[in-house]
Amino acid sequence: MTHATLIASLAQKTDSKIVLLVMDGLGGIRTRERPKTELELARIPNMNELARRSLCGRIMPVSYGVTPGSGPAHFSLFGYNPTDDDIQIGRGVLEALGLDMKLQAGDVATRCNFATMDPMGVLTDRRAGRIPTEECARLCEKLKTIRYIGDVEVIIKAGEQYRFVVVFRGRDLHGDIKDTDPQVTGVRPLNAAPMSVRAERTAAVADEFIKQANLQLRDEPQANTLLMRGFSALPHVQSMTDRYKLDPACIASYPLYRGVASVVGMNVLNTGMEISDEFATLKEQWASYDFFFLHVKKTDSYGEDGNPDGKIKILEEVDKHIPSVLALNPQVVMITGDHSTPPPMKSHSWHPVPFLLHSSVCSFDDASAFNETECSKGQLGNFPSYHIMELALANAGKLRKFGA
Repeated sequence: MTHATLIASLAQKTDSKIVLLVMDGLGGIRTRERPKTELELARIPNMNELARRSLCGRIMPVSYGVTPGSGPAHFSLFGYNPTDDDIQIGRGVLEALGLDMKLQAGDVATRCNFATMDPMGVLTDRRAGRIPTEECARLCEKLKTIRYIGDVEVIIKAGEQYRFVVVFRGRDLHGDIKDTDPQVTGVRPLNAAPMSVRAERTAAVADEFIKQANLQLRDEPQANTLLMRGFSALPHVQSMTDRYKLDPACIASYPLYRGVASVVGMNVLNTGMEISDEFATLKEQWASYDFFFLHVKKTDSYGEDGNPDGKIKILEEVDKHIPSVLALNPQVVMITGDHSTPPPMKSHSWHPVPFLLHSSVCSFDDASAFNETECSKGQLGNFPSYHIMELALANAGKLRKFGA
C-alpha cells in the first residue's frame, strides 16, 4: 500500500472545515546586512498570537537543498509528492488552466513573459518592466494575428501584468522542450531546444512563433520580445475529492495557482485582485465548501524584486485579516508558504518555510511567534510539505483509525 493509498483509505467525509492560507514565497533568510527576516520585522500580532496557540515547524517543498518551482511546491502543499511521475506538470498547462483555457489531448501549452531586449538582441528586462495587465492584453491582441505556424494552430490568452499563455494545437506535438528564458539578463534568449527526438517538430514551431512575434513587437518600447517557460501537456491527477473526501475550493487571483488547484479538482472561485477581495470571497463562500486554499501572491513578487519592505507590508496586510478567518470558526487553520523567496536572493530558494497548524486538539509548543526562528523551535520540526494535508485531516476529524 502506498502512502497516498493509505490516506485515501482512511479519509472520511465530515462537516468540519479546513483553511490553508498560503503566502507565496513566505520564507526569508538572515544576512549580515539584514540580521532579521521579513517575518521577524513585520508587525503581525495576530499570526504571532496564533502561533503561541498552535503547532509550528518548517516545511520543505521537495527535499533538502532542492529549490522548487511554484507548481511542484503547491502540489506538495496539497499532499501530492512533487517527485511522483504522475504530477510532473509543466507551468504552461497550469497557467493555461488558471486562465480557464480549455485544453485538448495533444495540446502543448507554454507560459510566456513579455520581455525587453536591446538592439543587439540582449535581454535587459525579463519582465518588460512589469507592464500593466491592460498593456499585456493589447500586445496579445497584436500577436493573435499569428494564427498558424504551418499546420499548427496558435492560441493566445493574456494573463496578469507581463504574463500570457500560448497553446500550440496540432498533430504530433510534445512538450519536452527547454525554456527559452535564460533566467538572467545580459544574454540573448535561448532557442526552444528539444529534449527528445519527438519534440523536435514542436521546438521548431515555437522558434518560428518567437521569430514572427519579434517582428510584431519590434517597435514596442518595452515589450519587444517574449520568453517561453514550462512547455507541457495535460496529465491525469487524482482529485482531492477522491483522495481526501473533501469538497475543496481555491481562492487565488493569479492564473498559475488557479491552474494547480484545477488540476487537483478544486472548485476555482471568482475573486478580485486585492488581498481584501480574497478574504471577502472566503466569507461569502464559507457555507459551500469544507476546504479552502487561499493564496496571496505579492509576498513572492516583492521577494523576487529584492524588496523586503514591500514584502513586510504584504505580511502586515494579511495579518489584519486573520481575525476574520478565525471568526468563521474553522476546525483547522494552516498558515505557510509554498517556498521561500528571500529578497537578498531575488529568487525562489531551498530554505524551509515557516508553518503553523491550529486546531482545538493540536496542542501547542515552544514557538512564541510566527517566523523562521520561532517555527524552528516548534514540535513539528522540519518535514516535507506533502505531509501537511494528513495533519489537517487528522485535526479536523477526517481520518479514521488505522488497523484494529
